[in-house]
Amino acid sequence: MKNINKYLFAFAALLIVNLGFSQTKINPIIKGYGGIVDAPFAKEKPNPNMEYKIVIDVATGDANPKAVMYSLENVARLLNLHAMGGVPAKNMKVILAIHGEAIWSTLDNESYRAKHGIDNPHIPLFKELEAAGVKLFACSQSLFARNIDYKKLDPSITVATSMLSVMTTYQLQGYAALKF
Repeated sequence: MKNINKYLFAFAALLIVNLGFSQTKINPIIKGYGGIVDAPFAKEKPNPNMEYKIVIDVATGDANPKAVMYSLENVARLLNLHAMGGVPAKNMKVILAIHGEAIWSTLDNESYRAKHGIDNPHIPLFKELEAAGVKLFACSQSLFARNIDYKKLDPSITVATSMLSVMTTYQLQGYAALKF
């Protein structure tokens, strides 16, 4: 009986510790993607009075066409983290330059289904990003290199001359550059 009580106590202690450290993910801006954990103990936080101008080079694709690409999920995470830090949505100016293997995510549903046999899982995320004010650009050079007809892109995507032109134009306007 003594051993059973010892094991029950150890189990209860582990359960309490686990519950104390487990956190529920939140999605303050992009509701369906980029879940984050609140960190009230963080000392370094975004400045809620600042305007955040960010241009993101999105090139990384994923092997699984059924899942949202990590690189695009990370854009949602970026917005949610800044919101958690107190930055109002109006202070987030985010531009995406989608190219390379990530370009396949920009296909409309019909074209994505023809290529992969499933609906495009990125479209709901694109809609949420667009609603949050994110500008989504597809690199025409990546489209040409992969023989993708620009008319077969999701309506939330705008074709740009290139990823390079988007990155340089916005960096020269004071946007911080990130690469996902």
